[in-house]
Amino acid sequence: MSRFSLPVKIGLGFAAAGLLLTLVGVGRGQTPLAPLNIAIALLIGGGVWFVVAWAVASAAVDVEEDVKVGD
Repeated sequence: MSRFSLPVKIGLGFAAAGLLLTLVGVGRGQTPLAPLNIAIALLIGGGVWFVVAWAVASAAVDVEEDVKVGD
C-alpha cells in the first residue's frame, strides 16, 4: 500500500466508506435486489466517493507543495 500516493490512499478510504454505506442502503431495502442494480449502486457509491475524495486530496497536496516552494 505504500506505493500509492496520499490522495489515492485517501480516495480508497472514502471509497470503502461509500461501499459500506451503499451496502447498508441495500440491506435496508433502498435498492431493488436485482444483481445489476446492486452492482451499479456499489459502483456509484464507491466510485463517486473515491473520485471526490481523491480530487480534494490531490488539490490539497498540490497547494501544500506550492506553499513549500514559495517559502
